[in-house]
Amino acid sequence: MLKIMAVREKIVPTDAAYSSGLLQDIIKQLQKRYPWMELTSIGNSVMGNPIWAITIGEGSVEVFYNASFHANEWITTPVLLRFAEEFLEAVDQGKSIYGVDADWLYRTFRLYLVPMVNPDGVDLVNEKIDQTKLNPDGIPYYDQARTIAAGYPNIPFPSGWKANINGVDLNLQFPAGWEEAKKIKSELGFTSFAPRDFPGEGPLTEPESLAVYRFTRQHDFHLILAYHTQGEVIYWRYLDYEPPGSRRIARYFGEVSGYEVAETPRESGYAGYKDWFIQDYNRPGYTIEVGRGENPLPVTQFEEIYDANIGILIGGMVQLLV
Repeated sequence: MLKIMAVREKIVPTDAAYSSGLLQDIIKQLQKRYPWMELTSIGNSVMGNPIWAITIGEGSVEVFYNASFHANEWITTPVLLRFAEEFLEAVDQGKSIYGVDADWLYRTFRLYLVPMVNPDGVDLVNEKIDQTKLNPDGIPYYDQARTIAAGYPNIPFPSGWKANINGVDLNLQFPAGWEEAKKIKSELGFTSFAPRDFPGEGPLTEPESLAVYRFTRQHDFHLILAYHTQGEVIYWRYLDYEPPGSRRIARYFGEVSGYEVAETPRESGYAGYKDWFIQDYNRPGYTIEVGRGENPLPVTQFEEIYDANIGILIGGMVQLLV
């Protein structure tokens, strides 16, 4: 007897400007439809927004993907959410995803997704920020950010903002050449809180970067993907570290996406999450720079970006067992 699958309306919008509130609505709807999807907060942002983690799978091989470390790179958030929804739906309906049996993936792997590392920054860029919320000095966080931005008139506000709401670049916060990152960015003029490229006054000073660090320490991730924009390029090394299998997997990612596989440029080559993961764990870690153009990328690029990355998102699991 032919089994008729009901066509359900998709939960994840791919044509909307994202915010921490929209993210929360989406993941709650996903959990309601797929109650076996696990949902936890790994910590809170400066402004008290939860940093949500989705977990799918009951296998022993742990893998971690994250997005929106940088505020104006928020188009990476729906990339992970669309993938979560398609994976959940495929498991629910006994289907394959990108040619791989979804039930096998579910039983073999335990996939962790943090779709929005920097909720305050995303809210700022998309003008969804709570302008009444005050910092410890009694100043609205929005005014704090606007004051910081005024010192960098060549960076448009708020669209040019990459940092967290304190003006610290969260992907320059990790203890992997942090002093070198500080030196490089200082030479470029980023010596204090800024819309982008200021690594903070020390490693892991910000609650968002510290949450990701602690979350990683609590797990046994065999591979990580850090999603950014833009350039259609995959960065796979840190200094001379080359974890076993990482070059082969990078080449595979390049083949299925059409993206260039490259060495990280010196000015961006230190203190990133991927750098620290490779340094401390000697396991494959990748920064995936999706799309092309000026950040924030238009949502009209979403479908092209997603189509290029579905093979990477599946391959981040499957290629570990090849």
